[in-house]
Amino acid sequence: MELAQLLKKQKKAFREGKTLGLPFRREALRRLLAAIEEYQAEVEDALMKDLNKPPFETYMTEFGLVSREIENTLAHLEQWSKRRCKPSPLAQFPSSCFTVAEPYGNVLILSPWNYPFLLSMEPLAGAIAAGNCCVLKPSEYAPATARVIQKIVSRAFPEWLAAVVCGEKETAQELLEQRFDYIFFTGSPAVGKEVLKKAALHLTPTTLELGGKSPCIVEKSADIRLAAKRIVFGKFLNGGQTCVAPDYVLVQKPVKDELIRWLIYWIRVQFGDKPLERWDYPKIISSRHYNRLLELLEGQTILAGGGAEPFMLRIEPTILDSPGWDSPVMQEEIFGPILPVLEFESIFDVERRLKTMEKPLALYLFTSRPIVEEYVLSRFAFGGGCINDTLVHTAVSGLPFGGVGNSGMGSYHGRRTFETFSHEKSIVKKYSLDLPVRYRPYTKGKNRLLRLFM
Repeated sequence: MELAQLLKKQKKAFREGKTLGLPFRREALRRLLAAIEEYQAEVEDALMKDLNKPPFETYMTEFGLVSREIENTLAHLEQWSKRRCKPSPLAQFPSSCFTVAEPYGNVLILSPWNYPFLLSMEPLAGAIAAGNCCVLKPSEYAPATARVIQKIVSRAFPEWLAAVVCGEKETAQELLEQRFDYIFFTGSPAVGKEVLKKAALHLTPTTLELGGKSPCIVEKSADIRLAAKRIVFGKFLNGGQTCVAPDYVLVQKPVKDELIRWLIYWIRVQFGDKPLERWDYPKIISSRHYNRLLELLEGQTILAGGGAEPFMLRIEPTILDSPGWDSPVMQEEIFGPILPVLEFESIFDVERRLKTMEKPLALYLFTSRPIVEEYVLSRFAFGGGCINDTLVHTAVSGLPFGGVGNSGMGSYHGRRTFETFSHEKSIVKKYSLDLPVRYRPYTKGKNRLLRLFM
């Protein structure tokens, strides 16, 4: 179906109110969940083809999270959809005040390649739950997963409700030329800026889930062995191709050598002595990204790893020692299995350095000192993060996920996803009793009474 015809059909369906009923939305989500479960094996195969992601990791980081999010939405959708009462001021007596959630209408979702199933299906489910019609454009860099997503969506929904449009970059550009009521984009800050420019032409509200250089701070009081274990997990999961992965480590000088020893130890435990020979070791998504990562290694001091396998587009988990802040590896988001380790003297030095950089999507702090924890949380700007762990904040439905500044705008997960795809209408409902104070003619007595009410 041509794009213009598809959008015309979806806009007509929304105008006719087909998506508004709560029972309809519940049933749509149940159909989506059933289709996802039906195609689980194909999802696993597709992610193995696109990213060499093993089935357990697929379930842990994509399939399981999507299923749980839909189940959570089904359990709470009625509550989220209810009117939300607000205090009514004395000046509006007698009245009741409340908000009503309504869907935006026709939504465009542009998803990335690094977690192609999770970052397509989770916002799609939220948009459907809120009562929207949707067009989903998966990334062309993960074609196998895009094809399965297209099967799932066409199995669960009629085209007038939701449809998948596959294609190259030109297809995304064509979609952005259309007028949607909301755009949800996940990807790089550079592309996010282009999406925002297109959205501005129609004053279309937009959520941008971007990225950036997310720091991991290891203070000397931390459990260094455990910190290293969790950093290795968070950094090298999915071959380092995670928007909230620790981009680099800042470790306090007295414990730097100890941390590096444990990082090397846990890399060997988790990936073996020859990670490039493991059947389940992740691949870099494309030769362009693979070559870019190799260029970042040029001229750097490599403490561990550094090996590469061009045929399968794999790079070993690699640790770099103290690259310069002006080097390419510290100037751009790495998005691969390369971990620079830099030292610092005091947390004040870290603060001064980070405040010269863009606000990151995530920040991770390892410490056992509450005073350090409180200082970092109150003085450092970032989207979200963890104390004494990495990545896991993204798996908590009750915590909104999103960036700030250059790392994005807007957030989602759990109830926040429903709210992201809903406009909240504010309503004051008045009753028959009518106080004359606001009507002309105005008198001194009314002025005194007005001051009392206000």
